[in-house]
Amino acid sequence: MSWHLSSWYLLLVLLVGLERVAELIVARRNARWSMARGGVMSGQGHYPWMVALHTGLLAGCLLEAGLADRPFVPALGWPMVVLVVAAQGLRWWCITSLGPQWNTQVIVVPGLALVERGPYRLRWLRHPNYVAVAVEGAALPLVHTAWVTALVFTVLNAALMVVRIRCENEALASLAATPPATTPSATVPSATAAGTLPSQDVPATDTPPGSGGTPA
Repeated sequence: MSWHLSSWYLLLVLLVGLERVAELIVARRNARWSMARGGVMSGQGHYPWMVALHTGLLAGCLLEAGLADRPFVPALGWPMVVLVVAAQGLRWWCITSLGPQWNTQVIVVPGLALVERGPYRLRWLRHPNYVAVAVEGAALPLVHTAWVTALVFTVLNAALMVVRIRCENEALASLAATPPATTPSATVPSATAAGTLPSQDVPATDTPPGSGGTPA
């Protein structure tokens, strides 16, 4: 079985991988901020599966495109590149809007008001970061017509998001039932994304989860 893969596509996937690493760095810093304010972490059971899924997305893009000799079809590939870039923009809009309340994990810190800036002002967009994850997960493989990877990721991610969003809603419900603390606090979850990891979509204090990356 021969290996056929565009060098620029390899670079694109590697750049997305580096973006995931940047997310993890931000998430760990924000987790320290939240835990120092009495944060409580939940959802550890599904988190490793998010990491595995997003890592598998990057590996699948390269393996399917390279080993199955998936071609680059300009009519499909270039629009998918645009969607990949747009997904990164939406994801980092979520991250910067949530500030230290964003995380790839679900962390509840009682006392903070819900975030209502950036994409979280858009009530019709309930989970902006998860939208970014879904778009990227389909578009990145399809840049090089790796349709199997796109399909598998989309199905598995949809199932995982059911678990993730339920976890975030329960965390937010517990936050609402907790008496306000004397120190600032919030609910921090994520995605994207994609350990090389997820991008989560629930803000530390946002009903429409959105920081989750990777990653909502």
